[in-house]
Amino acid sequence: MNKIKVSAVSYTNTKPFIYGIEHSDVINQIDLSLDIPSDCAAKLIDGQVDVGLIPVATIPLVPNANIIANYCIGSVGAVNSVFIFSKVPVAEIRTLKLDQQSRTSNNLARVLLKFYWKQEVELTTDQDAETDALVLIGDRTFGKTLDFPYSYDMGAEWMNFTGLPFVYAAWVANKALPESFKLAFDAALKIGVQNSGLVAAALPAVPNFDMHDYLTSKLDFNLTKSKREALSRFLDYITLL
Repeated sequence: MNKIKVSAVSYTNTKPFIYGIEHSDVINQIDLSLDIPSDCAAKLIDGQVDVGLIPVATIPLVPNANIIANYCIGSVGAVNSVFIFSKVPVAEIRTLKLDQQSRTSNNLARVLLKFYWKQEVELTTDQDAETDALVLIGDRTFGKTLDFPYSYDMGAEWMNFTGLPFVYAAWVANKALPESFKLAFDAALKIGVQNSGLVAAALPAVPNFDMHDYLTSKLDFNLTKSKREALSRFLDYITLL
């Protein structure tokens, strides 16, 4: 049997999943690559891989997209790694620099600004541009909240807006896969989630950042019914942007 090609996110938030995969037999059934979120999506869309842990905003772009796991990168409220960092209060933001690494977080920022904060904002992808605020995600945000006058955790703000948790990335396939593989893959992910504390303890310390709290409390890896509802709601909002 040919190995199933899998692209996973290279951020710390995925390390519990990688731990589970590496501590199960499923590692022998896959070719695993680690990529930034946007590249995970691009590889899945282009058919370079069979499964990707992709930003949920890109799911509609994937041919034959189907979510194959009961686990995700999510949060119930604050996530502590998906931010709008700003020089001014949100009511005064007029220009926003988008993050080149994730379509989901950029769209979440746009949804919150337009529908929650009722702000009309000029967007740019020019990383050298001077703007009032910027979207920043993943490991690059660790310990950075003290570097900006204003920090808006988008997981917390989405919950304030909708009363729902949020899904940042999901395990999506672009083709039908054997049920036996999906069950084995899900079991591997479960091993990782159950060992999140162990994974956190093995990581280097980051100034002004609680890694154990992040991996065991801020992140919520279970793709629950309410998270699926949130995902559907979010994708509906994107169509209105």
